[in-house]
Amino acid sequence: MSIHMMKMGRVHAIGAMVMVGLWAGSGVASAQLVEQVPEALEEVGITEHLDAKLPMDLEFRDEDGITVTLGSFFDGERPVILTLNYYRCPMLCGLMLNGLVDGLDQMEWTPGQEFEIVTVSINPLETPALAKEKKQNYIKRYGRPSAMSGWHFLTGREPEIDRLAETVGFRFVYDPVEKQYAHAAAIFVCTPDGRVARYLYGIEYPPKRLKLGLLEASEGKIGSTLDQLILYCYHYDPSSRRYSPVAMNIMRVGGGATASILAVTLGMLWFREWRRKKSLAKRDSAR
Repeated sequence: MSIHMMKMGRVHAIGAMVMVGLWAGSGVASAQLVEQVPEALEEVGITEHLDAKLPMDLEFRDEDGITVTLGSFFDGERPVILTLNYYRCPMLCGLMLNGLVDGLDQMEWTPGQEFEIVTVSINPLETPALAKEKKQNYIKRYGRPSAMSGWHFLTGREPEIDRLAETVGFRFVYDPVEKQYAHAAAIFVCTPDGRVARYLYGIEYPPKRLKLGLLEASEGKIGSTLDQLILYCYHYDPSSRRYSPVAMNIMRVGGGATASILAVTLGMLWFREWRRKKSLAKRDSAR
C-alpha cells in the first residue's frame, strides 16, 4: 500500500470518528449516517443521567502532577462545567474546547470566580505535563489569565476514568489501529454539590446557552436578580436541546412588571394629591 493511500485511510478514519461524535451528541436519527458508521463505533454515544451524583472520591492528577479528588473542585457554591476529552485528539476535542472558549469569551463570568471547569482526559496514558501544555494553550486563547485558577486539566487511571464516564453516560471506544478514541461531542454542567444538571451538545456553546445552563445548575447561588429573572423566562427543551422562551412565564413577568409600574404611578399620583390638599389646608388656616 502506498504512503498516500495510508494517509488517505487515516484521514477517512478520523473523519468517521468526528462524524460519529457529532451524530452521537446531536440525537439526530439519520438512517443513512447509521449505515456509514463502522460496527465498532456503534456503541459511541451519550445516555443522559440527569441528577446523577458524581463519584467525588475519584482521584486524578492535575496539570502539576498533584493528586486531587474530583470533589475538591466542588465547593457547594459554584457550578462546574465538566468535559471529557483527550489531549492528543486530532480533531473533535480541539473543536469542542475551542467552541467552549469562544462561548466563554463572550460571557462576563470567568472560571474561578462564578464557576469552575474540569477537563478530564479519557486516555490513561496521557501525562500531567501534556495536560499543563494544553491548559496553557487554551488559557492563552481565552485571553483571561485569571482563569488559570478556575480551569483544571486532569489525567488519571483507567478505572477512575471509566467510572466517571459511566456516571455521566459518556460512552467511548478506543481504535487500536488508529490509536484514537471515538466519542460524542458534549459537555456536562453540574451543580455545586456534584450532580449532573444539564448536557450541552455539539462543538459550539453560545454564551446565552452556557449562562443559562450555569444559572440553572447553580440553583440561585450565582447571578444577579436580573439573571434569575431571565432564567425564569427560559426553559430547556430536550427535543431541540436548547433553552427556549416560556410564553406563560414571560406573560407573568410582563404582567407583574405592569402591575408594579401601575402601583408606583398610582402611588406617585396619590402622594401629589395628598401634598396639594395639605398645601391648600395650610393656606385656609392662615387666612
